[in-house]
Parts: sequence; structure tokens; C-alpha cells
Amino acid sequence: MNNLTLSLQFGKHFDATTHRAALPRHKVARWLRHALQSDAEITVRIVDAAEGQALNRDYRQKDYATNVLTFDYTQEPVVTADLVLCAPVVAQEAQDQGKTLEAHYAHLLVHGALHAQGWDHDEDEDAQVMELRESEIMARLGFANPY
Repeated sequence: MNNLTLSLQFGKHFDATTHRAALPRHKVARWLRHALQSDAEITVRIVDAAEGQALNRDYRQKDYATNVLTFDYTQEPVVTADLVLCAPVVAQEAQDQGKTLEAHYAHLLVHGALHAQGWDHDEDEDAQVMELRESEIMARLGFANPY
């Protein structure tokens, strides 16, 4: 396993207790380590809809809150990134998809960690390869195929 320096932050949001319970530090670290192919320094921040929307608007010019934003800074020799997850969006998606909150967070953290390492899904072929990689990682973690 790779070395991981993890900062786990919870901003203000509607149901922090539920989200903290779904994201124990040891599990977040385990999920990220399974997705990483090198040492990493990652900050995971759980935010409310207002902060998620502001970040998505300011950095991606998309004026809505999205599930996960990846801010990748370096890939070598150490992956450094911030992963920002919007709690209300994640909760709604988990409910809509019939997943536990924990399983959906695990998937989005794996997804964000892959982005931080240069994976992308803008083209159909890239999307298929990335989804397959995510599914393999999730299976190793004991979760069902997220797709």
C-alpha cells in the first residue's frame, strides 16, 4: 500500500452527524489507498450545497452543486489533490440509486482519486476504461459495481 497523508474536513452542512458516520477516517484512507498508485497527500472536504455550487461555478463555470470536485496539483513524485464532496448531492444520489451513503462516498472518493492521478472520462472510450477501473477497485473493497 502507498503512503497517504490525509486531511478530512467537514464544512457546515445540514446533517453533519450522518455524513461523519459514513466517513470514518480509517475507511476514507482505505478507500483512497486502494485507488492510488503512488504516495499521496489528499484533503477530503465535505461541504454544503452553497459551498459546492460556489466552487463548481468559480472553477468549472458550472453554476450548480455537483457530487465531487477534484483539484489535482501534482501527480509525481507524490499525488497532491483536494477532493470536495457536496453532502446533500451525495445523499440525494445515494437515495436515488438505492445505495448506502457509505458506498456512494466510497465510489466518489475512488473516482476523485483516479482523477487526481490523471484519469479522465471526457471521451466514451476513456469513460469505459475509467468505469471499469472504478468497478474493479470497488469490488476489491467489498462494494457492488457502482454502475
